[in-house]
Amino acid sequence: MVAVADRAPSVELPDTHGTPVRVGGQRERPQLVVFLPFAFSRVCGGELADLVSSPVRGADVVAVTCDPVFALRAWGEQEGVGFPLLSDFWPHGAAAHAYGAFNEATGAAVRATFLLDDDGAIAWSVRSPAGRPRSVADYRAAVAALTGS
Repeated sequence: MVAVADRAPSVELPDTHGTPVRVGGQRERPQLVVFLPFAFSRVCGGELADLVSSPVRGADVVAVTCDPVFALRAWGEQEGVGFPLLSDFWPHGAAAHAYGAFNEATGAAVRATFLLDDDGAIAWSVRSPAGRPRSVADYRAAVAALTGS
């Protein structure tokens, strides 16, 4: 897995409408990259609902799964998601591989989150064991520490 202070891999992934969205690289604001194993699964659904109901301010949030665009569109519409859901379906898991967040045994991303600063370096990261949700409060604290807000 890439580490804090490493330059984050820069990749383009399609959103729920097939529009390419850049993950990594220089930006105007920090970017919070949330890898989720599976759309419509219980723990991932809870994490997504928490991100929707308790937005993380001060960073551009993107959620990434290895699910196809059409599944993510249905999931996003069902959950009322207002940030990009990105498909790492093909080449399968390429972005997750680049971030060291791909589980070969399950064929899906692991539960990993990366906060990228505006220069595209990893400022903070967290990885959670399978079945254990991450905390949106931790995301907010990391963004606040990075941005000073």
